[in-house]
Amino acid sequence: MTSTTADTTGPASGTRDAPHDPVAMLREMIRIRRFEEKCVELYSATSIRGFLHLCIGEEATAVGVLGALGPEDAVVSTYREHGHALARGVPAAEVMAELYGRATGCSRGRGGSMHLFDASRRFYGGNAIVGGGLPVAVGLALADAMRGRPVVTTVIFGDGAFAEGELHESANLAALWHLPVLFCCENNRYAMGTALGREHANPDLAARAAGYGMAARSVDGMDVEAVHAATEEAVAAIRRGDGPVFLELQTYRFRAHSMYDPDRYRDKAEIERFKGLDPITTLTARLVGAGLLAPEDVERIEAEVAAEVEAAVAAAAAGPWEPVSDLTRFLMTRGEDAGDGGPVRVPAAAEEGGVS
Repeated sequence: MTSTTADTTGPASGTRDAPHDPVAMLREMIRIRRFEEKCVELYSATSIRGFLHLCIGEEATAVGVLGALGPEDAVVSTYREHGHALARGVPAAEVMAELYGRATGCSRGRGGSMHLFDASRRFYGGNAIVGGGLPVAVGLALADAMRGRPVVTTVIFGDGAFAEGELHESANLAALWHLPVLFCCENNRYAMGTALGREHANPDLAARAAGYGMAARSVDGMDVEAVHAATEEAVAAIRRGDGPVFLELQTYRFRAHSMYDPDRYRDKAEIERFKGLDPITTLTARLVGAGLLAPEDVERIEAEVAAEVEAAVAAAAAGPWEPVSDLTRFLMTRGEDAGDGGPVRVPAAAEEGGVS
């Protein structure tokens, strides 16, 4: 698995008990798309505020990658992570409540759009700093490896992270220590407003990752089945003990970098050209053509998704604010004999420098 050419293989044997279901993957992509479109509506109405980075157009990467992982695996994401959280199983109502800043949000309303977090599902952010999740992922993988746990840590990041030192340090350590890390680069061709070719002398990201001594390949990130198959193969290799794997998922965001971005750096014709590769419409056409899906099935899925999104909005809008009395809660690690927010008890050996 060292090729850096686009993936053309079919579905591989996976890590989950049941084989992948393309209809289920289509439904999940539609669910993410409609959720994000509702976010646009709510943001425009100032119902939700702050920074908002949408993954419209990139649904295939979220569904393809997350659907190939097991519940015991860890996931670290970037700031464009609504789709990742939803695909990981974080309830839509909890994600929406987080965007509303309500205490019923997955991060209790303290994180907002860029800091979705759910430890119960081993979903460790949501990181606002470009490349910031990479060393966290390597640390999680190291901890699991030291405990002898046969799990994989997947870290998702954008192509802009290749300009950050964290990526190169993390890739080097993961390869050097043979850690169970799956590096998934969502290459949407722009780091904020800077085109890939204007930022990197060598824009072949998979080839550069291979230079660290790990298996690397480039995948059509607009094809959810191709992403799913590549992820399954990568995860299987990592579980075998083959070391870290790098996947470059070549995708495209249909909207601007964020809701604040006027998007003047891209040719409109380019955007329309990539919309012709929409992962939802292309998979829908493929399934209908194969007789696996009927138009009324699509209508039913759309209706179910619409109801779920509307219910999530209603629950979020009605959710409580965190009380002011909880302002200092969670600022300190809970001590052995202290209440929530109490001081940490440091072992004497550690204070004396005796713990390595």
